[in-house]
Amino acid sequence: MCVLQNLSLKNLCSNQLTMSALKVTLLLKLIAMRLLVSIVLISLLSSCNTKVEQSEDAYRNYKPDDLKLYETIVAMDKIYFDAYNTCDMVTQDAIYSEDIEFFHDKGGLMTSKTDLLKSLEENICNKVTRELLQGSIEVYPIKDYGAVEIGFHSFHNKEEPDAPSDPSKFIVVWKQHGDDWKITKVISLH
Repeated sequence: MCVLQNLSLKNLCSNQLTMSALKVTLLLKLIAMRLLVSIVLISLLSSCNTKVEQSEDAYRNYKPDDLKLYETIVAMDKIYFDAYNTCDMVTQDAIYSEDIEFFHDKGGLMTSKTDLLKSLEENICNKVTRELLQGSIEVYPIKDYGAVEIGFHSFHNKEEPDAPSDPSKFIVVWKQHGDDWKITKVISLH
Protein backbone atom coordinates (compact mmCIF):
# COMPACT_ATOMS: atom_id res chain seq x y z
CA MET A 1 0.00 0.00 0.00
CA CYS A 2 1.40 3.41 -0.97
CA VAL A 3 1.10 6.20 1.58
CA LEU A 4 3.01 9.13 0.14
CA GLN A 5 2.78 12.86 0.46
CA ASN A 6 4.74 13.83 -2.60
CA LEU A 7 2.46 14.18 -5.66
CA SER A 8 4.86 12.60 -8.17
CA LEU A 9 5.41 9.62 -5.87
CA LYS A 10 1.62 9.30 -5.43
CA ASN A 11 1.27 9.15 -9.24
CA LEU A 12 4.01 6.52 -9.39
CA CYS A 13 2.30 4.50 -6.71
CA SER A 14 -1.07 4.86 -8.46
CA ASN A 15 0.47 3.75 -11.75
CA GLN A 16 1.97 0.70 -10.04
CA LEU A 17 -1.42 -0.24 -8.60
CA THR A 18 -3.06 0.27 -12.02
CA MET A 19 -0.39 -1.92 -13.64
CA SER A 20 -0.94 -4.62 -11.01
CA ALA A 21 -4.69 -4.53 -11.58
CA LEU A 22 -4.10 -4.69 -15.33
CA LYS A 23 -1.81 -7.72 -14.89
CA VAL A 24 -4.43 -9.49 -12.77
CA THR A 25 -7.11 -8.71 -15.36
CA LEU A 26 -4.92 -10.01 -18.19
CA LEU A 27 -4.06 -13.14 -16.19
CA LEU A 28 -7.76 -13.83 -15.55
CA LYS A 29 -8.53 -13.33 -19.26
CA LEU A 30 -5.68 -15.71 -20.19
CA ILE A 31 -6.99 -18.36 -17.78
CA ALA A 32 -10.53 -17.96 -19.17
CA MET A 33 -9.23 -18.22 -22.74
CA ARG A 34 -7.23 -21.37 -21.93
CA LEU A 35 -10.28 -22.89 -20.28
CA LEU A 36 -12.41 -22.09 -23.33
CA VAL A 37 -9.80 -23.56 -25.70
CA SER A 38 -9.60 -26.69 -23.52
CA ILE A 39 -13.37 -27.13 -23.63
CA VAL A 40 -13.43 -26.70 -27.42
CA LEU A 41 -10.57 -29.19 -27.88
CA ILE A 42 -12.22 -31.75 -25.62
CA SER A 43 -15.46 -31.35 -27.59
CA LEU A 44 -13.63 -31.77 -30.92
CA LEU A 45 -11.67 -34.79 -29.74
CA SER A 46 -14.75 -36.49 -28.37
CA SER A 47 -16.57 -35.90 -31.68
CA CYS A 48 -13.68 -37.51 -33.63
CA ASN A 49 -14.55 -40.86 -32.12
CA THR A 50 -17.99 -40.75 -33.72
CA LYS A 51 -16.88 -39.78 -37.26
CA VAL A 52 -17.86 -43.15 -38.75
CA GLU A 53 -21.12 -43.30 -36.79
CA GLN A 54 -22.03 -39.79 -37.97
CA SER A 55 -21.29 -40.69 -41.59
CA GLU A 56 -23.39 -43.83 -41.26
CA ASP A 57 -26.26 -41.84 -39.74
CA ALA A 58 -26.09 -39.36 -42.61
CA TYR A 59 -26.86 -41.97 -45.28
CA ARG A 60 -29.17 -44.31 -43.41
CA ASN A 61 -32.17 -42.07 -44.05
CA TYR A 62 -31.48 -41.47 -47.77
CA LYS A 63 -34.17 -42.54 -50.23
CA PRO A 64 -33.45 -41.99 -53.95
CA ASP A 65 -35.89 -39.81 -55.89
CA ASP A 66 -35.15 -41.69 -59.12
CA LEU A 67 -34.64 -45.40 -58.42
CA LYS A 68 -33.60 -46.23 -62.01
CA LEU A 69 -30.93 -43.50 -61.99
CA TYR A 70 -29.76 -44.65 -58.56
CA GLU A 71 -29.42 -48.27 -59.72
CA THR A 72 -27.59 -47.16 -62.88
CA ILE A 73 -25.02 -45.10 -60.97
CA VAL A 74 -24.53 -47.82 -58.33
CA ALA A 75 -23.89 -50.27 -61.20
CA MET A 76 -21.43 -47.83 -62.81
CA ASP A 77 -19.66 -47.39 -59.48
CA LYS A 78 -19.27 -51.17 -59.25
CA ILE A 79 -17.98 -51.46 -62.83
CA TYR A 80 -15.45 -48.70 -62.26
CA PHE A 81 -14.17 -49.92 -58.90
CA ASP A 82 -14.04 -53.56 -60.01
CA ALA A 83 -11.68 -52.25 -62.73
CA TYR A 84 -9.81 -50.18 -60.14
CA ASN A 85 -9.36 -53.17 -57.82
CA THR A 86 -8.20 -55.50 -60.62
CA CYS A 87 -6.00 -52.98 -62.46
CA ASP A 88 -8.21 -53.08 -65.57
CA MET A 89 -6.80 -49.92 -67.15
CA VAL A 90 -8.86 -50.34 -70.35
CA THR A 91 -12.14 -50.08 -68.44
CA GLN A 92 -10.89 -47.21 -66.28
CA ASP A 93 -9.79 -45.36 -69.43
CA ALA A 94 -13.21 -45.93 -71.01
CA ILE A 95 -15.08 -44.56 -67.98
CA TYR A 96 -13.03 -41.40 -67.38
CA SER A 97 -13.99 -38.40 -69.49
CA GLU A 98 -11.29 -36.72 -71.56
CA ASP A 99 -11.89 -33.53 -69.56
CA ILE A 100 -11.61 -35.17 -66.12
CA GLU A 101 -11.13 -33.04 -63.03
CA PHE A 102 -9.87 -35.15 -60.13
CA PHE A 103 -9.71 -33.29 -56.81
CA HIS A 104 -7.83 -35.10 -54.04
CA ASP A 105 -7.61 -33.46 -50.63
CA LYS A 106 -4.03 -34.68 -50.18
CA GLY A 107 -2.77 -34.69 -53.78
CA GLY A 108 -4.50 -31.63 -55.23
CA LEU A 109 -6.14 -31.23 -58.62
CA MET A 110 -5.35 -33.41 -61.64
CA THR A 111 -6.87 -32.51 -65.02
CA SER A 112 -4.94 -34.78 -67.37
CA LYS A 113 -6.64 -38.10 -68.07
CA THR A 114 -3.32 -39.53 -69.28
CA ASP A 115 -1.52 -38.46 -66.10
CA LEU A 116 -4.35 -39.74 -63.90
CA LEU A 117 -4.34 -43.18 -65.55
CA LYS A 118 -0.53 -43.33 -65.34
CA SER A 119 -0.66 -42.41 -61.64
CA LEU A 120 -3.30 -45.07 -60.97
CA GLU A 121 -1.28 -47.70 -62.80
CA GLU A 122 1.98 -46.82 -61.01
CA ASN A 123 0.64 -46.17 -57.51
CA ILE A 124 -2.59 -48.12 -57.12
CA CYS A 125 -2.48 -51.21 -59.35
CA ASN A 126 -1.98 -54.39 -57.33
CA LYS A 127 -1.23 -52.28 -54.23
CA VAL A 128 -4.53 -50.71 -53.12
CA THR A 129 -8.12 -51.88 -53.19
CA ARG A 130 -11.30 -49.93 -52.57
CA GLU A 131 -14.20 -51.16 -50.47
CA LEU A 132 -17.56 -49.40 -50.66
CA LEU A 133 -19.35 -48.80 -47.38
CA GLN A 134 -22.48 -50.72 -48.27
CA GLY A 135 -25.63 -48.62 -48.44
CA SER A 136 -23.75 -45.32 -48.36
CA ILE A 137 -24.28 -44.22 -51.97
CA GLU A 138 -26.61 -41.31 -52.65
CA VAL A 139 -27.43 -40.26 -56.22
CA TYR A 140 -28.85 -36.92 -57.32
CA PRO A 141 -29.84 -36.06 -60.90
CA ILE A 142 -28.32 -33.08 -62.71
CA LYS A 143 -30.77 -31.82 -65.33
CA ASP A 144 -29.50 -32.15 -68.91
CA TYR A 145 -26.14 -33.48 -67.70
CA GLY A 146 -26.16 -36.65 -65.61
CA ALA A 147 -25.84 -37.30 -61.90
CA VAL A 148 -23.86 -36.71 -58.72
CA GLU A 149 -22.86 -39.71 -56.64
CA ILE A 150 -21.92 -39.25 -52.98
CA GLY A 151 -20.79 -42.06 -50.73
CA PHE A 152 -18.27 -43.48 -48.30
CA HIS A 153 -15.52 -45.96 -49.00
CA SER A 154 -12.31 -47.34 -47.52
CA PHE A 155 -9.00 -48.14 -49.16
CA HIS A 156 -6.80 -51.07 -48.18
CA ASN A 157 -3.08 -51.05 -48.86
CA LYS A 158 -1.92 -54.58 -49.69
CA GLU A 159 1.64 -53.58 -48.75
CA GLU A 160 0.42 -52.58 -45.26
CA PRO A 161 -2.39 -55.07 -44.56
CA ASP A 162 -2.68 -54.17 -40.86
CA ALA A 163 -2.94 -50.41 -41.46
CA PRO A 164 -6.30 -48.99 -40.33
CA SER A 165 -8.63 -47.69 -43.01
CA ASP A 166 -11.41 -45.36 -41.91
CA PRO A 167 -14.28 -44.70 -44.32
CA SER A 168 -13.95 -41.44 -46.22
CA LYS A 169 -16.36 -39.44 -48.34
CA PHE A 170 -16.23 -39.31 -52.12
CA ILE A 171 -18.19 -37.35 -54.71
CA VAL A 172 -18.33 -38.34 -58.39
CA VAL A 173 -20.01 -36.35 -61.15
CA TRP A 174 -21.25 -38.57 -63.98
CA LYS A 175 -22.10 -37.24 -67.44
CA GLN A 176 -24.61 -39.15 -69.55
CA HIS A 177 -24.20 -39.57 -73.32
CA GLY A 178 -27.18 -41.69 -74.38
CA ASP A 179 -26.69 -44.98 -72.52
CA ASP A 180 -23.01 -44.22 -71.88
CA TRP A 181 -21.81 -42.71 -68.58
CA LYS A 182 -18.48 -40.95 -68.03
CA ILE A 183 -16.82 -39.68 -64.87
CA THR A 184 -16.13 -35.98 -65.36
CA LYS A 185 -15.29 -34.90 -61.81
CA VAL A 186 -14.11 -36.68 -58.67
CA ILE A 187 -13.68 -35.25 -55.19
CA SER A 188 -11.81 -37.68 -52.98
CA LEU A 189 -11.61 -36.85 -49.27
CA HIS A 190 -9.57 -38.82 -46.75
